[in-house]
Amino acid sequence: MKVDIQSLETFNQLAREGAEQATASMTQMTGIEADVEVTKMSLVDRKDLGEELGDRAFVGVQFDYEGELAGETVLVFGRACSASLVEALIGSADDEAMAKSGVKEIGNIMMSGFIDGWADYLETSIDHSPPTYIEGNGPAVLPDTTGSDDSDHVFVFKSRIEWVDESVEFYIYMLPEYDPLTSIMADHADTGDDAIPVDKLEVFNEMTRSGTEKAAENVTMMTGVETTAEVSQISFAPVTDVPKQVSNETYVGTVVEFTGLPSGYLMVLFDEVSAKNVAEAMMPIDVQGDELTDQHKAAIEELGNIMTSGFVDGWANVLQTSVDHTPPRLVHDMGQAIIDPLAAQVGRQQEHAFIVDSTMRTDEIEFEAEIHALPNEQELREALDELLVDRVDETEADPEQIFQG
Repeated sequence: MKVDIQSLETFNQLAREGAEQATASMTQMTGIEADVEVTKMSLVDRKDLGEELGDRAFVGVQFDYEGELAGETVLVFGRACSASLVEALIGSADDEAMAKSGVKEIGNIMMSGFIDGWADYLETSIDHSPPTYIEGNGPAVLPDTTGSDDSDHVFVFKSRIEWVDESVEFYIYMLPEYDPLTSIMADHADTGDDAIPVDKLEVFNEMTRSGTEKAAENVTMMTGVETTAEVSQISFAPVTDVPKQVSNETYVGTVVEFTGLPSGYLMVLFDEVSAKNVAEAMMPIDVQGDELTDQHKAAIEELGNIMTSGFVDGWANVLQTSVDHTPPRLVHDMGQAIIDPLAAQVGRQQEHAFIVDSTMRTDEIEFEAEIHALPNEQELREALDELLVDRVDETEADPEQIFQG
């Protein structure tokens, strides 16, 4: 089954418009101004769903829906944020029962418009259940999708909404069942040169996870710190939203341009604490003070190069292409400032972008690293199509076998 870029763009835009309508409904009800910061469509391993929520406390509402499109939709607020919303709606959030009722009322109004917008576009009816109040920490607040489909992956439409002048976020997750969604996308697809095989996106996502595992092994080898790959996903979003995929905290890391099939850019980013800790794990002597020194930065540059090589070589092995990369360029800036010029370069050739994201962590020291790749859209399609035609036998192979060497 194949989908084309146009259908991906259409469905992503549909999700954004739904999120904007939901946000407008909330503003009308509460008087609180908010903006949709980013909407993206992601192909995620089911066990990684909701990782971006961390371990924060959330409340919200959940709907089941059925029809031509079936699945679940969830709207979650930070617990403190929900209290402010309920107070704006009913005047007080002190009574627990009233607070839950207020959350359900806000969620019902917001999400009814969201789901109805999909039904209007598809020219069909989509029925949804009454809202169910939910609460929990991090990913636990989301529905358990494991075992609900044959696929290990799930397509997720995610929107992050922020209050104007407030550092408060809430999220909309649309979790359609895999088979109905891919069938609808295929129905809207032009299966010509613009088409992408959906099953090969899954394979590519698994290969990305394996590439991250290889990069994590390289970190362990160089530092002696046991490091594990945590999350891997491939997302599709407007180029203008790409910088918002990275938080605006300060990072230290490396950027390379890779060439071949596909070409693009790859970033290895550490927050400042992680950069200092992992760099010192590589150094033969203790470094005094809390500042990042030239020694730290040199170590990060070396580590970024090794991680990049393992990651990109993994792609080349799977896609059976030659993928080279430039020497790493050290960066030390806010996340969005790092990625913005790269997104601008990609945006010269395309309006939407695939974003490949991976994360690795360790329990031994305070350390987290992010890998973000921006491949050329057309060249990624070509590479995946070649994978479909020429490497059918290997697409079912164990990723660990493919990434050996």
